[in-house]
Parts: sequence; C-alpha cells; structure tokens
Amino acid sequence: MLGGGQLGRMFTVAARTLGYRVIVLEPDQHSPAAQLADEHIIAAYDDEPALTLFGKQCDVVTTEFENIPAKTLEFLAQFCPVRPSARAVEMAQDRIVEKEFVLSCGLLPVPFAAIRTAVDIGAAAKELVTFPAILKTARFGYDGKGQATVHSVAESEAAFAQMGGVACVLEQRVELEREISVILARSIGGEVRCFPVAENEHRNGILHQTIVPARIDPKLAQSAQAAATRIATKLEFVGVMAVEFFVTKKGELLVNEMAPRTHNSGHYTLDACVTSQFEQQVRMICGLPFGDTRLLSPVVMVNLLGDVWHGTQPDWLSLLQSSNTKLHLYGKREARPGRKMGHYCTLAERVEEAATQAEQIFQALQ
Repeated sequence: MLGGGQLGRMFTVAARTLGYRVIVLEPDQHSPAAQLADEHIIAAYDDEPALTLFGKQCDVVTTEFENIPAKTLEFLAQFCPVRPSARAVEMAQDRIVEKEFVLSCGLLPVPFAAIRTAVDIGAAAKELVTFPAILKTARFGYDGKGQATVHSVAESEAAFAQMGGVACVLEQRVELEREISVILARSIGGEVRCFPVAENEHRNGILHQTIVPARIDPKLAQSAQAAATRIATKLEFVGVMAVEFFVTKKGELLVNEMAPRTHNSGHYTLDACVTSQFEQQVRMICGLPFGDTRLLSPVVMVNLLGDVWHGTQPDWLSLLQSSNTKLHLYGKREARPGRKMGHYCTLAERVEEAATQAEQIFQALQ
C-alpha cells in the first residue's frame, strides 16, 4: 500500500482479515495504516532505493490517494502489477485533464474553462462561464483546499494570483439539488459492480455526512452508475474508484470529479453492505471474485473532524449509547480543525430515522 492514511488503514484491516500480509510505504512514521501493517517502510514516494525494496517484496501494489507521482507507479510496475495503473491515477491528478477525459466519455462535467494565464480568465467569462464561479487549482486540491468562489473577472484574477498563478479551472457555479457519488469496483477482466448510490452533504468544502440509499429517482441512480461504469471502463481501471456527481435543480447529472481509490463517501459500506469497499479493493487487485455489494440497511455516515475534540477526547458515551451506531477512529495522534479523525455509521429501518439519530449524536458530541 502506497500511503498510510485512514483509507490505507481500513484497507490493511480488510487485507489482513483475508490472510494477506501488508507493507505500507509512507513517510510519516506515525501513520494510521502503518500501525496495523506487517511492515512499514518510512520513505518518500520518490525514493528509488526504498521503492526497489518495497517492490521486490510485493505481489501487487495499490494506492490510497491519487497524488502519488505517476513515475513512482511506473517504476514499481517493473517488480509487480500496480493496480490501478499509473495512467488511471494520473488522469485524476489534474482537473483539466480529468474534465477533458469526462467529455471524451460522452458525459457532462460542470461547465468549465482551463485557466493557465490571467488572460484566459477574461476569455472564459465571455465564452464559457458566468459568475459567480469557482476557481480551483488544477492539481493538489481536496476538501475545499485550493479553491475560491469568485464573482467577477477582477476577483478571479486576484484569486489566480493568490494561488501562485498555477494552472486552474474556472467552474460554473450550478444550482444544486443534491450531490451524489458512486463507488464501484472493476476487475482485471473488466467486469464492474457498483455499490448503492450515496447522497452527500458537505460543510466548508469537507464531506459531513453520507446518506444511503440516496433520496433520488431510481432511474437517476441507474444513470449515475452507468456513467461511472463508462469512466472506469474507458480508463481500463482495476480496483475500487469513486465518481462524484452534481444533480442540478434542472435535473441534470454532471460529473464533478473522480477518485481512483476508495472514498470517504463509501465508508458506509463497512457496516451497511455485505462487502465493504475495502474488502472489494483487496478482491479486485488480488484477482479474487467480487463480494456482494448489496445494502443490508439504510445508513447515515458522519465524519468526525478534529473540531469535535476541543483539546481532549470527545465523550464517546453519547455515541456508544446508540446500539445501532458504529464508531470508527483512525488512530491519528493529533486532532486539528478540518482533519478527519474518524467517522460513525448509524443504521435504521428507514433512512429518515437514521438521519435524525445521526444528527442528534453529532450535536451531542459538539
């Protein structure tokens, strides 16, 4: 596993449960995944001697986040299969490349313009994008980082300068009905299985909660799964990936972004599906059959950020008193505002009941 965060940690649990040994390569000596792995190689992702040691010990390599350098994945491919491939991961590292790829799949991204120089902003405002809009760095942005809401060409130019003049996308701000995501798995042989469509609520650019099943028309859910499948197939992807969509008030289904890995909005699968997204990742990269993706119960997953800690451990009793709620903590040493420290899943017979209980728990933890 390249990367030692919470996604790597939950993958490690799933892999070891199935009897595999796991080596984590991650520069942070206290990483969540390394706490549970068989071996931890503490090294940078471009350290070739360390990568050689790593690759020679592995039967297959995978990743937990998309910003691993493509050259690293190409280097490791000389020792063993790398799943997903460098091409698939690289496609998701640049928003401009990603959106152009979505268009090539015959799907619609949010209306956008590539901004490589300040001059591009004025041209985009005339031809492609109206304000308000969102300026996002093309690379290394996540959880609301590297983006700014802008209301004019002048604001866009100022934000572009503040971001260091790096390549960006200027996205049309659309009237949202809701945000949804599809978690899917694609096998070495090209077969695809989708998990139930999730409905997501973000706060301050960070996922707050995921509601499953999504409260949308079944035909729209099928369209989202078909679109995500088309993306994975054209990428020749192997593993588990997520595709996030915007549903507009006009009923349009727009591709927001894709993640070539397990995803925060798929954490509900740990408690509410026959097979979790992490077990499915193990199955796909190791050439095993699919696990059943069936939903066993309506569920609401809520992220726990460092904001809840207030300098000390939260009072978990308020959560653990709920017999139908499952707590997952990531083993991170330091709680910081905006940092994902854990999550919980509340299961109930009806999704509305799960949502009400989950919010009551969240308020109690405040």
